[in-house]
Amino acid sequence: MAYRWIVLIWLLSAMMLMVAFPARAGSVQPETLGFEKDIKPLLSKYCYGCHGEKKKGDLDLRIYVDEKSVAGDRQVFEKLLKNLQAHEMPPETKLQPTAAERDLITSWVGSFFFPCDCNHPDPGHVTIRRLNRVEYNNTIRDLVGVDLQPAADFPADDSGYGFDNIGDVLSLSPVLLEQYLAAAEKILDGAIAANSKRLFICQPASGTKVECARKIIASFATRAFRRPVGDEELARLTALFISADADGESFENAIKLALEAVLVSPHFLFHEEVAFRSRSPQLARPIDDYALASRLSYFLWNSMPDEELLRQAARRTLRRNLEAEVARMLKDPKAQALAGNFAGQWLQLRNLKLATPDAKQFPDFDEGLRVAMQKETELFFEFILRENRSVMEFIDANYTFLNEKLARLYGIGGVTGGDFRRVALTGYKRGGLLTQASILTITSNPTRTSPVKRGKWVLENILGTPPPPPPPNVPELEAGKGALTGSLRERMQEHRASPNCASCHARMDPIGFAFENYDAIGAWRQKEGQFGIDSSGTLVSGESFDGSEGLKAILVKQKRDEFVRCVTEKVLTYALGRGLEYYDKCAVDQITRNLSKEHYRFSALILEVAKSAPFQMMRGKTIL
Repeated sequence: MAYRWIVLIWLLSAMMLMVAFPARAGSVQPETLGFEKDIKPLLSKYCYGCHGEKKKGDLDLRIYVDEKSVAGDRQVFEKLLKNLQAHEMPPETKLQPTAAERDLITSWVGSFFFPCDCNHPDPGHVTIRRLNRVEYNNTIRDLVGVDLQPAADFPADDSGYGFDNIGDVLSLSPVLLEQYLAAAEKILDGAIAANSKRLFICQPASGTKVECARKIIASFATRAFRRPVGDEELARLTALFISADADGESFENAIKLALEAVLVSPHFLFHEEVAFRSRSPQLARPIDDYALASRLSYFLWNSMPDEELLRQAARRTLRRNLEAEVARMLKDPKAQALAGNFAGQWLQLRNLKLATPDAKQFPDFDEGLRVAMQKETELFFEFILRENRSVMEFIDANYTFLNEKLARLYGIGGVTGGDFRRVALTGYKRGGLLTQASILTITSNPTRTSPVKRGKWVLENILGTPPPPPPPNVPELEAGKGALTGSLRERMQEHRASPNCASCHARMDPIGFAFENYDAIGAWRQKEGQFGIDSSGTLVSGESFDGSEGLKAILVKQKRDEFVRCVTEKVLTYALGRGLEYYDKCAVDQITRNLSKEHYRFSALILEVAKSAPFQMMRGKTIL
């Protein structure tokens, strides 16, 4: 149809108007901590032994005598802070700083190099981002009332910071632009065939054709743009109808042309938030109620706001009713999107479809079991969300959800059939995410378990302290020089003898060994072949444990704050569609403080994120 070019030109001209405007954060200098007074004595006591005259790692910390000498070497102190927090420095054989001393160094590095004013929070800059494939499909479903899955053939979305809704990586290629144009026509054809009355809310009578068309376009565009359509926008869209109608197109086809323009508009394809103009980069203001409604709906539903959210936005009552609206949204079936997309990416469940356990060693593994593994974890997540349970139950819980196939793998009797049900785990060495087959399978190799992968997974997704990438040219365990014999634990001890590998493996391996009683698809075992299993370990922070139960006890008690902070950062990143920056520390601190007062309930975490400054506010567009 010749009018497709009109729609394309309309799209490109509209996109020129949508530009992201980054702004720099303000800064506040530390007032209570000083380098010479507070930090230098600690470096002398704990660090100069290696990083003084010996210059281990070519680093001599004695050259830093005051804050002026420190200021130019941020990367050095970033690395120092990272190693200190991971308990990699000082080495475990050396004198260790107390927890209070570690906190003091952490506070000073943060305040000196990454200052932020929590009394005047910086909400950060969010790059304008397009709808990802899931958001696009869900939005089309809720807009036209038919689940057409039009994005199934779109290019895969890139991921950043662990999620595929990050604005910085969601580009718009020429190929995707063409697919948007093609999809718009198919969507409207399918929607009209299924339920034309949803779109055609009036029928033209003699002399009222344009008036009816304007009414249809205004209703559709208002819902599609997630805000009231402006007079100028409506006039431009109606002009497309008038042009097609004048050329003899039917009323339906002329309307379709205008609605196709809506579906390829950047106001539909992108998360739109209108920036205010400001001469001060520190100035931030609340986003308007329509933008807040969209942030909420895409956070919790991966879709457009419903009528109630838009009604609240129109009345400007959404903020004062925020708690009630979040509770309502979490009860809606569309909140399942949190399990499928947030949990699926946080927990890396999407990797389960790529798992290829060796068929000879693990004959019980098939597609039915793969599906059951994922279903268990999703139902577990949904239960904690729906029943308002503590996030600590992600670490350990006395229940799970099983069908017969998965229960058989776990050695749990009394479960029959393909339907899932809640099952008590009393007497079984199961409980929480870490002993679910989905997690144990994605952190294994095809032929054996991988303590390294399992330990790395816990560090990344539970404790929020991911290890650095491995050094280059490090061979796989089986590919190393010489024959490695003994149990997997013994072979790994031999394998990681290199000093370059030892520090990271000291963090990962003990955690991974805690789960050695679970094989590569999550079944319980007493032996690894002919060898007994040693599942004991000691963390670099000094806590010792025996097996998964002992490790989980440490995570629930001693490491609780680290886990709560980690899951808070994951949820906030997902909610904002951007990676967290140093100025987000104020929001993370406030969320975790308030969460502890609410007994760590998951719904409280969701609400605190929705109430946070980064979610509620935006920077202005800087003008010179």
